[in-house]
Amino acid sequence: MRTVHLLIVPFLLAFLPPALAADPPPPCGAPQHRQFDFWIGEWDVRTPDGKRAGTNRITGILGGCGLQENWTGAGGTTGTSLNTYDATRGLWHQTWIDSSGSVLLLEGSFRDGRMVLEGVTRPARGATTHDRITWEPLVGGDVRQVWEQSSDGGTSWTVVFDGRYTRRR
Repeated sequence: MRTVHLLIVPFLLAFLPPALAADPPPPCGAPQHRQFDFWIGEWDVRTPDGKRAGTNRITGILGGCGLQENWTGAGGTTGTSLNTYDATRGLWHQTWIDSSGSVLLLEGSFRDGRMVLEGVTRPARGATTHDRITWEPLVGGDVRQVWEQSSDGGTSWTVVFDGRYTRRR
């Protein structure tokens, strides 16, 4: 008789209503997938001297599995990026393209309260450039983005862009 009971239990479990079965976790539900959410919003972006740099709209996409950026610079350049956390490698990834033909492929992590992504650009001619972009949430809800470049393998860095993001009203 004991053998019969053991065979019936798996059979009955297969017919339980879905509400009684354990729901699988959402595909991008880990806390790491939320590390860049501070950047989501519609933003006015200004340089340190207060000049308007442009506007940026960051939205959560694909059920929280990514962020999409849509940039419009004060000079008319537009660009977009896709950002996602790669759980397999434990890294954030950004692919950026813009209307001037620029492409940036960046990877990194959230550390010390900041998102830091880095990459290497290898132009057809000229020196290899290392890029490092840091996003830092500020008190009051603003975000600071600093883009630095190095042409000496990371020994020295030059600030290419320093922008303060303020939520649009």
